[in-house]
Amino acid sequence: MNFEYFIAKRLTGSKAHKNSISAPIIKIGIAAITIGIIVMLITISTGIGLQRKISEKAAAFNGHVTLSNFDSNTSDESQLPISKHQAFSEDFKAIKGIRYMQGVASKLGITRTDLPPEGLIFKGVGPDYNWSVFKEYLVEGKVPIASETISNDVILSSETANRLQLKLNDRFEMVFLRADTKRLPAQVKFTIVGIFNSGFKQLDQSFLLGDIRHIQRINKWQPDEIGNFEIFLDQHNNLNEKGNEIYNNTPSQLKTETVAERYAAIFQWITFFDYNIYGIIWIMIIVAGINMITALLVLILERTQMIGVLKALGANNWSIRKLFLYNASYLVAKGLLWGNILGIGLLLIQKYAKLFPLNPDMYYVTEVPVYLSLDYILLLNLGSFIMCFLMLLIPSYIITKISPIRAIRFQ
Repeated sequence: MNFEYFIAKRLTGSKAHKNSISAPIIKIGIAAITIGIIVMLITISTGIGLQRKISEKAAAFNGHVTLSNFDSNTSDESQLPISKHQAFSEDFKAIKGIRYMQGVASKLGITRTDLPPEGLIFKGVGPDYNWSVFKEYLVEGKVPIASETISNDVILSSETANRLQLKLNDRFEMVFLRADTKRLPAQVKFTIVGIFNSGFKQLDQSFLLGDIRHIQRINKWQPDEIGNFEIFLDQHNNLNEKGNEIYNNTPSQLKTETVAERYAAIFQWITFFDYNIYGIIWIMIIVAGINMITALLVLILERTQMIGVLKALGANNWSIRKLFLYNASYLVAKGLLWGNILGIGLLLIQKYAKLFPLNPDMYYVTEVPVYLSLDYILLLNLGSFIMCFLMLLIPSYIITKISPIRAIRFQ
């Protein structure tokens, strides 16, 4: 039988222990652990959730990595076409982490409605386009369906639709400059079949998506020519590594650009979340640890006579220290348990009920995103427990300085 664990268990479960002078201080220590783990869980899950959500939305419009021709064009419009049939497509099969690749093209156009004209980027997509990334943001209608003839169906954002005073199934006209500037601009009448809202205002207010063959016809491209390739990855956390690997497997006339490079300011901003997360975690662990140190000191002070008796009976210092460390570890574990129940519960409520909104103009999302993973939950709990335990070793050293004779006489 484990002598120290047996006594610690009896002390923890006794009524005298629950009604002792140290009981309120112990409750405060447990509450500090509980509040600390709640704050840390919320900080990590919302911080990572915001990073992932912004990355996913930016990638939905552009892919994780973009391949295009080198040119002096700094706009979003595709200038020099490239063929869809590339030898490097086979090389990409050897690169782990690439989910799929699709060909797209973009062209700047001017709206022609009853309202003042606006410039919008028409993104042309083909039959290989994966609409699943947009279906999550679709609020009305459907996505365009590929057909044998050129389709005039498009989807645009709810913000653009409201700004142009358009709704589902409405038709509107856009004007595009041709590659041959001597010819008159091309006029195309589009039909709105779907309306989306990603919450990413910077992109929502600029893009509409439709048939790539409009751009091929206006620019006099061949049917197999596109503006650029969009490459989607399984994971976004190794974006730079995969971007370099893709670059090394593409010909020199093509340039690669990751979504983080395309929106450098946004991605630099979200990397600062990591510093906030680490800072809050350390602060919460230190605060919780200090509270548990205080609780342990009070426990030792309250049980001074018992320590003297155990020493008189032959118990060594480490054995008595283990007894109190078992007791304190139980309190830490209790605080972690309640913290996880309440913290994960609150996060699940936010995940499915979406109670707390955010301003998309500032955060690029409409509500606080939540990312839950068993990996970081277990790591956070294990790390918190180990750190608190190591901090508790310091006050337990006081036990070695207690004299049995003085302890037994202690009142």
